[in-house]
Amino acid sequence: MTEVADSPDTATERPAPGWGQPLGAGAITALVGFTSSFAVVLSGLRAVGATPAQAASGLLALCLTQGVGILVLSLRYRIPITLAWSTPGAALLASTGLVAGGWPAAVGAFVVTGALIVVTGLWQRLGALVAAIPVPIAQAMLAGVLLPLCLAPVRALATSPAIVVPVIAVWLILQRYAPRWAVLVAFAVAVAGTAVDLVARHRSLDVAAMAPTVEWTVPHWSWQALIGIAVPLYIVTMASQNIPGVAVMRSFDYRVPWRASMLVTGVGTVAGAAAGGHAINLAAISAALAAAPAASPDPKRRWFAAATAGAVYLVLGLFSAALVTFIAAAPAGTLETVAGLALLATLAAALTGALSDSGHRMAGVVTFLVAASGTALFGIGAAFWALVAGLVVRRFLPAS
Repeated sequence: MTEVADSPDTATERPAPGWGQPLGAGAITALVGFTSSFAVVLSGLRAVGATPAQAASGLLALCLTQGVGILVLSLRYRIPITLAWSTPGAALLASTGLVAGGWPAAVGAFVVTGALIVVTGLWQRLGALVAAIPVPIAQAMLAGVLLPLCLAPVRALATSPAIVVPVIAVWLILQRYAPRWAVLVAFAVAVAGTAVDLVARHRSLDVAAMAPTVEWTVPHWSWQALIGIAVPLYIVTMASQNIPGVAVMRSFDYRVPWRASMLVTGVGTVAGAAAGGHAINLAAISAALAAAPAASPDPKRRWFAAATAGAVYLVLGLFSAALVTFIAAAPAGTLETVAGLALLATLAAALTGALSDSGHRMAGVVTFLVAASGTALFGIGAAFWALVAGLVVRRFLPAS
């Protein structure tokens, strides 16, 4: 992976008529990226000990750091580089739960994760080492981490059926006719159901808590958090976001400036950690929204779509506290349902990748089961042990 900053050759492309198309594409990129997975982020932060106010602060920090990062990279290199928070990383946090040292220790792990990303940009051998982890093992770990979260909608049917059933039904219908908007509309249905529930129960929202605020946390260094959170969070962010993100951009004939991207995302992760942000990275799936021809017929103009997405993220961050306040008043299982539905496609892709290597399928299955178990040993979460188990089994059992 080398640093290249050139835009693709566009001599044969017909110039785009204006900037309106990339402007709209950029706004959609940010809206889809935010609404499709913010519930996962909140679930992950709350699972490792964040209070509602700290989780809202973390969501705000992620929006600000990735928004600024997108603007820096897209304006500097004039290519449509978009960033995102680490959705697989947030899912990892949700499955890990509390570690020794609580929330401050988790924040310390976020700082270390950012530092590792910075080192990856400066030292190519570390990036090559992560890339050397077999794809089926990394995907099996991710699938195991995602499984409990994707089961949440099923469990929520027993606790809040009046809200969960309409949410699932709308999501299913839109998966067929407009899959890009399925999670967004499902969340809108959850909001409407929550509003009805609040009125029916004569409850009110804490309006004062809806103002955006930053909750600073002094990092605490815990070896359990460093091994159980920082290492798996770094690996899953690199393997499931940064490396695929480069491949997605390459498919549209853009070469990502690797070193600059790792430095921006790593520094951004460190800067946002004390405010509760867990990790930012290159966008993978959502990167196509700004880099594809739909963003502009002229590849030289698509950078404006990315820059627009960065600006919209800065605005969306202001609504983080309002979202958390509203979700805190929602019936049990509402947030988890939206998060689980948002992750189903990722789970399907991870399972496919985990079992694709027939010669080492057993190693993938073992990795998946250990990660899905949620079992912590010596205060270290299951994701780390899943990687260890999968690599040991893959090494020990010959390919069949």
